[in-house]
Amino acid sequence: MDSDTLLARITDYGSRPNPYPLYAELREAGPVVRQADGSCLIGTYHEIAALLHDPRMSTDPRSRGETTRKPPFLRLDDPEHHRLRTLAMRPFGPPHSPARVDAMRGEVARLTEELLGPFQAGRQVDIVDDFAYPLPVTVICRLLGVPRQDEPQLQEWSNTLVAAADVRPDEDPTERVRAGEQAQIQMGGYLIDLAEQRRGHPTDDMLSAYVNEPDPALRLTQEELAQTAILLFIAGHETTVNLITNGVLTLLRHPEQLDHLRREPDLLPRVVEELLRYEPPVHIRERIPHADIDVTGTTIPQGTSVVLVLASGNRDPMRFHEPDRFDPTRPDNEHLGFGGGIHLCFGGPLARIEAQSALGALIPYLDTARLVQDPPPYRQNAMLRGPRHLAVHL
Repeated sequence: MDSDTLLARITDYGSRPNPYPLYAELREAGPVVRQADGSCLIGTYHEIAALLHDPRMSTDPRSRGETTRKPPFLRLDDPEHHRLRTLAMRPFGPPHSPARVDAMRGEVARLTEELLGPFQAGRQVDIVDDFAYPLPVTVICRLLGVPRQDEPQLQEWSNTLVAAADVRPDEDPTERVRAGEQAQIQMGGYLIDLAEQRRGHPTDDMLSAYVNEPDPALRLTQEELAQTAILLFIAGHETTVNLITNGVLTLLRHPEQLDHLRREPDLLPRVVEELLRYEPPVHIRERIPHADIDVTGTTIPQGTSVVLVLASGNRDPMRFHEPDRFDPTRPDNEHLGFGGGIHLCFGGPLARIEAQSALGALIPYLDTARLVQDPPPYRQNAMLRGPRHLAVHL
């Protein structure tokens, strides 16, 4: 097959269970592979890492002429990105709130044990619906101050927004984008109303911190608050669901590594790092150069859609020894699992805590567990790749 169809083949749903042979084809054809739709595909580690740190690479859709509302800071460039990210971070982590994430360890452990209550020998469970989804979504609702009973409605909006952002070159995105814009308006309105209820009556959550910020120079506008809260809700659980589910699937496929982890539980942090390389929750990121840019002798014109296949970079043999082998003892594991550059995922520390707690608590249950279906059914999304269900017989 021609290399100019690679993006269409990668995003085709039939490739979801195992896109890695296509990533190998991409690296072989690269480092810059032009696609039939005019985009450029990049799947080699060193080129991806360099472009993630290149200030000429934009995440703002307006940089290619799209007319849209002001995007969330994930889709903005510096200096506006830096301003909003800094304000969003104030109630979340260092230096202003250094204890926020670490203080969640006990809550995460408690939720993990609570969710594992029904996990009994002889039962069949769905790792996604019964465990990997409710854990991070409960945590992010707790952090933001969202009532648990409202979570299903937020998840419906979240699913629509994630679908709107997916990369599907063979499909007209008009209807998905329209639905996403409507969901953003509704979800943003809900979160603003919720935050306003806390104005002057703060509780111990991030929405309260945003609306009760005493310094006018550090306050978010209502639109910025809505977009930031939406981003935190989506990013705060979508990727962690995939990380935990992919982790369970990988360990069950590698019983020798599961046994190693059972005997040496201190290996758990390195297991999570290797999972972020080997089966990352985010596979694809898009950038748009706001100037012509040279990548290893190939000129990518200004305004071109550049698709960075992070998961391919994580399997690049020019960077990682035996990259297709799951090896938690791997040294120098500087993966692209959380992206890189100014948009490095700031929720990474929380995701690591959740994944370590979840997988650590699951180890005793996985020793004698078996997959009911392998490969399992996957989610539609090629960018945020992970199983939709993972049935396991305990």
